[in-house]
Amino acid sequence: MKDTLLATLIDEHAAVEAFASLLAVEQKALLSLDGMNTLPRIVEQKTVLTQRLAGLEKARDAQLAGLGLPAGRKGIEMACEKDTRVASQWELLKGSTDRARRANITVGMMIRTRMDHNRRALAILRGDLGGNGGGGGAMLYGPDGRVPAFNL
Repeated sequence: MKDTLLATLIDEHAAVEAFASLLAVEQKALLSLDGMNTLPRIVEQKTVLTQRLAGLEKARDAQLAGLGLPAGRKGIEMACEKDTRVASQWELLKGSTDRARRANITVGMMIRTRMDHNRRALAILRGDLGGNGGGGGAMLYGPDGRVPAFNL
């Protein structure tokens, strides 16, 4: 059973590394002008990896239960005390998870920044030259992208 747990931890590590690599691709896409076209595919791949990771976590918890250990962090830490191979792989997994978490935070900040920029640009195009969304100015462009007659 410990060999199965070890194999699951190895699979989890590989999946987290793949997720972290995908986050790096997403960061590059967010920085490039034509990268927006690749974002839907990246989101699909992230969804698949997230589902895979959830399944591996469930499998790990079931394997811990088979060893008479509790699920989650407490159980895996108890398993680490009994097997150095499991402990070594768990450390690798934790390191990869931390790197992926930091990359995910960076992507989130990049997306929020881009959304804020877009919101401000739209506000300016609508005539809110302060960019605060409060309106107050004449619309530069209508919803159809045309200049309304009353602005001429």
